[in-house]
Amino acid sequence: MAIRLVIFDALQTLIAFRLPVYVQYAQTFEPHLGPLDPDAIKKSFKTALKQLQVEQPAYQSGAEGWWGEVIRRTAVGAGADHNAVGSSLPELTRRLLHRFSSREGYRAFDDALPTLQRLREAGIRTGVVSNADARMHTVLVDLGLASYLDEILLSDEERMEKPAREIFLRACARIGVRPNEALHVGDELQADYHGACGSGLSALLVRRPGPDGMDENKEPDEDLTGVQTVPGLAHVVEWVRQREAEV
Repeated sequence: MAIRLVIFDALQTLIAFRLPVYVQYAQTFEPHLGPLDPDAIKKSFKTALKQLQVEQPAYQSGAEGWWGEVIRRTAVGAGADHNAVGSSLPELTRRLLHRFSSREGYRAFDDALPTLQRLREAGIRTGVVSNADARMHTVLVDLGLASYLDEILLSDEERMEKPAREIFLRACARIGVRPNEALHVGDELQADYHGACGSGLSALLVRRPGPDGMDENKEPDEDLTGVQTVPGLAHVVEWVRQREAEV
């Protein structure tokens, strides 16, 4: 079956942090909390993020409150004074939410826009399915990607997260294609690759080499046996063309 729709994950697939997230947190924390060890922030942020993703999936408390709690746990876990964190948390949350709403916090991968343009020229519809909050809309607009996307489904708005089958099927339904006519591209083995395959879509796992791949959601013991991987988005267009030639 020829591919009529390509759905992309957002973070670490189409876009990346402009600076490592822990560096951006450290820069925002310092005027309010004093200097904190970036490595401690990095470790604390990962822990806080994983905890909240389990405790409150799909931003159940609202994106602002959800991220405020991530920020609080990150700062405290990195050694900041509890009282200072409490008094400055509203301002820290405001500043970080604003920073990660635009090109100030993110950049597009060099191959993102050319890939979306080539797919559009080939008559292939495109979309995003991301476990992100509503700010992702403004990020994609600011980076010049939104105008090349037919649909953007975010877990915050859809009230469900990848790898849930329904969010992939919902994307296909909104664009009017069958699951076996769609390809999903992302960097998370479970949420993106296995989630899409389990929903009847084709899937490609992005594994960028070098510095561009350093923040991908790679698990130390991940098993990529039988998993179709690509080192960048330019290979997605070639995969779609090869698939069409085989039909």
